[in-house]
Amino acid sequence: MSRNFGKVLLSLTIPIVLAAVALVATPANAAQAVRLQYRTSSPGATTAQAEPWLQLFNDGTTTIPLNQVKIRYYLTGTETYRFACSWAVVSCSTVTGQFVRQSGSGQYLEVGFTSGSLAPGQTTSDLQLRFYRADWQTFTQSDDYSYGAQTAYANWDKITVYVNGQLAWGRPTGSEPTPTPTVTPTVPPGSAGVLFDDFSYSGSNDPLLAQRGWTVRSSSGGPGVPGATWSPSAVSFPGGLLTLDSSTNGTAAGTVQTELSTASRKFHEGTYAARVRFSDAPSSGPDGEHVVQTFFTITPLRYNLDPDYGELDFEYLPNGGWGEPANILYATSWETYQGDPWQAVNTHTEERVSFAGWHDLVIQVSGGRIRYYVDGRLFADHGDIYYPETPMWIMFNQWFIDLQGATGTRTYRQQADYLYYSKNEVVAPADVLGRVASLRAAGTSFKDTVPNP
Repeated sequence: MSRNFGKVLLSLTIPIVLAAVALVATPANAAQAVRLQYRTSSPGATTAQAEPWLQLFNDGTTTIPLNQVKIRYYLTGTETYRFACSWAVVSCSTVTGQFVRQSGSGQYLEVGFTSGSLAPGQTTSDLQLRFYRADWQTFTQSDDYSYGAQTAYANWDKITVYVNGQLAWGRPTGSEPTPTPTVTPTVPPGSAGVLFDDFSYSGSNDPLLAQRGWTVRSSSGGPGVPGATWSPSAVSFPGGLLTLDSSTNGTAAGTVQTELSTASRKFHEGTYAARVRFSDAPSSGPDGEHVVQTFFTITPLRYNLDPDYGELDFEYLPNGGWGEPANILYATSWETYQGDPWQAVNTHTEERVSFAGWHDLVIQVSGGRIRYYVDGRLFADHGDIYYPETPMWIMFNQWFIDLQGATGTRTYRQQADYLYYSKNEVVAPADVLGRVASLRAAGTSFKDTVPNP
């Protein structure tokens, strides 16, 4: 073979080899080319929570179903973290996140989607994500593989993207288990159990209350004025209305607070509803106390900043309190809290007008979102880390934030006409009213088919 002929063969071979290498190195089908941009809104080397913001682009020629997409953000360390979606153009209700351990001391946050699609030339726009340690301690993020300090969007290949199980963008690090398979969530076929009560009891000592799963509180403790009494005798049911009469003479010893609670923590996802009567003025005595009138769900706090704590509140303050000068209605969703020193991890929506009178209150808990309705109107929409993780009690109570040193006794009254709960079902406020009317028309005063935990 001549030397020139060998050069010709070599010159022909090199492009073929390079082309083969290029094909091997290309991580995604050209028809489904994806690209990811990253920035952070928490650029410090140490932080209480990391805040990666992402944008996913489809630079290809075919539409990508988002439920086939997994995004991986790589961390150093074995600490336990919690994920949250703060805001997303595609809706946080479609965004999922879980942490996956790698061999050694690595792990990654895997972000996915339950629905949606990304057309050619389109972007998801902002995915404003965050994560934090379950014990709420600060941590170092500057040694995380995927971290970058930039606060403006730029292409970022230290975060990977998988499409249908195949690497489509980025350079992974550490061990790479098989990408988590896409699971299509099943939608429960209607209710998995109903609790209805129209409060037809003779009084707080009626044995039916305990038989039907209710507890009238008599134990001491918070919330409210230290040293106050929680009095069953101040809870009554005139005309089938749960009635809470809380009073104070301006002293802790002369303060009575009231509460009715389910005895069982068996309520989680589903629809909660009650018709509640709030009052601006006391039923007797001079006005002016910082009283709180409520309908809510709650779990016990096992320890400070317990990540499994949950609480969903309607709270009406007719005379203000907590720094508010006048009437205000709160819808508040809690992740957790610490008593001393006080640290509250919650989100709330409020309206500063009078809500005196009867109101139909509905809380829908489903798909990562908590929606609060007042008289059929959407009042608040919360989610992310504030979504409850564990079953809760249902409660009504009326208590005092502090005391104004009144002369004479003042008594405030809160009432409830019914309670309705449907497990694992989203029920529209108008449909709640229809179901309650049907139960009453059938002569049903109580029904409980919600399974015990």
